[in-house]
Amino acid sequence: MASQQGNINNDYLETLVASARPFLRGELEAIDKNLPSLIAVLRSVGAGECWHKHGSFLEHLVDIYRILKIWKAPDCVCLCGLFHSAYSNSYVNLAIFDPNTGRDVVRGHVGDAAEKLIHLFCIVPRQPLIHDDLLFEYSDQELVEHLKASDVSLRNAKEKGLFNAEEAWRKKINELLPADGLTVKHIKTGEDVGVSRRVVATFVMLTIADFSDQLFGFQDFLFNNSDGKLEFAGNSFSALWPGDGKPGLWMNSLSRMGAIYSLIAREEEIFIQERKTSAAAVGVGVDKERDEDIELPVPPVFENCTRILDAKEQIEARDLYWEAVCGNSDGSKEKLEKAEELLLRCIEKNPFVGEPHVVLGQIYLAKGEFEEAEREAGKGLMLLLEWGSPWDKRMSWEGWVAWTRVLYMKAKEKSWPQTSWGVLNLGFVR
Repeated sequence: MASQQGNINNDYLETLVASARPFLRGELEAIDKNLPSLIAVLRSVGAGECWHKHGSFLEHLVDIYRILKIWKAPDCVCLCGLFHSAYSNSYVNLAIFDPNTGRDVVRGHVGDAAEKLIHLFCIVPRQPLIHDDLLFEYSDQELVEHLKASDVSLRNAKEKGLFNAEEAWRKKINELLPADGLTVKHIKTGEDVGVSRRVVATFVMLTIADFSDQLFGFQDFLFNNSDGKLEFAGNSFSALWPGDGKPGLWMNSLSRMGAIYSLIAREEEIFIQERKTSAAAVGVGVDKERDEDIELPVPPVFENCTRILDAKEQIEARDLYWEAVCGNSDGSKEKLEKAEELLLRCIEKNPFVGEPHVVLGQIYLAKGEFEEAEREAGKGLMLLLEWGSPWDKRMSWEGWVAWTRVLYMKAKEKSWPQTSWGVLNLGFVR
């Protein structure tokens, strides 16, 4: 039985590798000439000494910057990611800069636009804003239907100049998140804080990146997330870190966030397009009061944020993967056949992560099935690079990418070591 995934677009894959290469090589100045000094500032104030879910706070901050850069987010958003909890926020106590005295310091490093986002990110009640007020207001089916309807609406607006504010998807997103934004309460002072719709969308994207980098099985134990919906319903505060190392059940929630991000971005595009066609709007350019100067690129995950991963299938896929890699990894022929079957079923249920494809690619290499190995390794590499973070966090993203590139190269060469020492000898990627 072979995977039915399509062929890999080599040009696209090379573009992804090129975007990731400066991070893989540590050539940070090639990404932004100020990046090494910014990381040095974070290191000097102790970010590398702070614990943060899956490692240190400094590692997490750099990871989020990397993810956002790969997703082609604007510079101010990437810098917000790099300093995103530096004043502490509604989730964590990590005030490495004093919000009362340190704003000028941070502003001097990252500029006005990024510091404004960093400060907002740290003072808005992000859990209620993103989960209670947006995410929990939609069912999975409703999001699927609204994604389809919004795609048609956007094409009608751009190609035909047709606008219908009474469409169900538009009415709902505007009720939850009006064009002029929201007023929320400062998490510490209780004062009113205005947040534009585009900034809310930006924070949704940041949260997708944030959660993808830090969540793994440990949080499932903490919050009793056995149904995979990540509703933070439980309170098992004595759960032992780091747990069993399993991939976490966070992908249903993030696919829902991605769908909401797409709905906001599409409504914003329609809103601006409609304004441009209005006689009253002649001469109106970018409305900075609405933060229209902040671009809203669509992350490449979940097929450009257009697919919802069912919570139950997420669990089944994760368990199939775990059985394949932990129960069938000794290399015997019978175990390889079993692992192949499990991984194919896993991919069918969750096609949005790279690691199952990577392991399947190695199985095909061991069997001498090189075309299948090239396809699976290529698909796995593409997904790993699109995410910019690993799903299976037993290994680093850099480690997964390096290993997968070895598999992809060997599949193209149609060769694979036939000795244990030969496997250990692998490593160099041309």
